[in-house]
Amino acid sequence: MPTIHDIFGKLGSETSIAMVSLTRLVLAAVLGGLIGLERQIKHRPAGLRTNLFICLGAAMFTLLSDDLAVEHIGDHTRIAAQIIPGIGFIGAGSILHNRGDLVTGITSAATLFVVASVGMAVGGGLYVTAIFATGLILLCLYLLGGIEQKFSLKMEFHTYEVTGADASEVTQEVNRVLEPIHSIPQNVQTAVTKQHVRVQFDVEGTTKEQEKALHCLKQSPLLANVTALGAVSPE
Repeated sequence: MPTIHDIFGKLGSETSIAMVSLTRLVLAAVLGGLIGLERQIKHRPAGLRTNLFICLGAAMFTLLSDDLAVEHIGDHTRIAAQIIPGIGFIGAGSILHNRGDLVTGITSAATLFVVASVGMAVGGGLYVTAIFATGLILLCLYLLGGIEQKFSLKMEFHTYEVTGADASEVTQEVNRVLEPIHSIPQNVQTAVTKQHVRVQFDVEGTTKEQEKALHCLKQSPLLANVTALGAVSPE
């Protein structure tokens, strides 16, 4: 029959184990939240809560994989191994194919994949590895994105709206203006009003090419109004 000392000893041991697990879950939530905050600020498909839950869930499943294997005598990595295909399924859902040939969400999907690995590292007790990986991820997201913009390395789709008297005339003029810079308007949409015809279209190119395209459009005498509606970045 267990004594009071044995009972308190067992409770103390279980409490100690529980505190370690809770600490790992909190750390996973913090690290996933930091990465998710960067995604949220950039208005990406997978933001703060998504990345936080992915990291927390990966850590939780890693803990369960180890604890259940000890209790029921099984493979310590069986549950944790299923995290990878599960995250692949979620990541595929964040990739969107729209606006013609534009594919968005690839970076978000890759971020979810690596965030899950951070959660698994935390769940496995590799705190330094998880923290270093989080810092490296944030550095890449901030630094590499800035380098792509600065050196005009990234191809983007920008949406423009122009107005004119006739739809065919406006379309021909846009094609003429963009021809010297080897750009073709895509996803062209036309709306007729009582005053004029509005034409929206996308142009693919680097930052410098987009600036040149906007300048050329504004110089055209046949286009009454030219508005840059912003970029739809393929991430």
